[in-house]
Amino acid sequence: MKQLILILTISLLTCNLVFSQEQPVYYEVGKTSENIEAISKSVKSALENKDFKVIGEYHPGNDENLYVICYTRPDLEKIALSFSDRGALAAALKVGLKKEGDVIKISMLNPTYLFYGYFVEGIDKHEAKLLDIANEAKNAMRAVGTEYKPFGGELSKEKLQKYHYKMMMPYFKDAEKLNDFETFEEGLKTIQNNLETGKANTKKVYELVYSDKKVAVFGVGLLNPDDGESKFLPVIGDDHVAAMPYEIILQGNEASILPGRFRIALHWPDLTMGTFMKIMSTPGDIKNTLQQLTE
Repeated sequence: MKQLILILTISLLTCNLVFSQEQPVYYEVGKTSENIEAISKSVKSALENKDFKVIGEYHPGNDENLYVICYTRPDLEKIALSFSDRGALAAALKVGLKKEGDVIKISMLNPTYLFYGYFVEGIDKHEAKLLDIANEAKNAMRAVGTEYKPFGGELSKEKLQKYHYKMMMPYFKDAEKLNDFETFEEGLKTIQNNLETGKANTKKVYELVYSDKKVAVFGVGLLNPDDGESKFLPVIGDDHVAAMPYEIILQGNEASILPGRFRIALHWPDLTMGTFMKIMSTPGDIKNTLQQLTE
């Protein structure tokens, strides 16, 4: 009996340790003197060699010194789709490249941070598999860098599961509706057509379409120089370039986004209120831009 109690106590302590362990938003994987084209090829090859699938890439804000590579994997997609509250948003993971002088910094969004922030209910039964996927993504990137310096802030699983920036600020569940359609198919066609023409100065970076589930996710580059990425990223910190692109999710006949005051804050959790105020119009600008893609 004493041995059983000891085992249970150790198990509970271990669970609490995992639960409370703080997760960094990003890792700086390494630095290189190669150009962006060369290192992006190396990154894509490294991911594909570990069975990840590259789904899109682009220069945020049309800045030749910034680059993002988006990727996923079938087992992650399957888990993401099992979460009814916009879980598919977490199916896309990201690597960021930033050129500073003659050096390119290679960073990656920490998959575990994203999973805890987006899979807010029912993560426990998938947690072991999700941690495996996260570790395999990090191991894949060891082909291009081995530094793994955390940066961008840290939050525990407990805080991520109920994250909001400040009192009265939105949570993950407080998604903002962009538009309703008669059918999923109508919504899909509308968004695809608008992205094809670059409406509202946007760029389709990736799309994930699950017609059988009536779910689609679009990664959208915000290229308007007046209120897009080139306007707000330099203010809040383009070291966090792997936060981009922004996403629209179509579920059933409803298109929605995560509110900027949640999504931006989650990816820049160390932002001071003073800095946040400098981009006060950005959440509304983003919603306005993405809403045009649904009309």
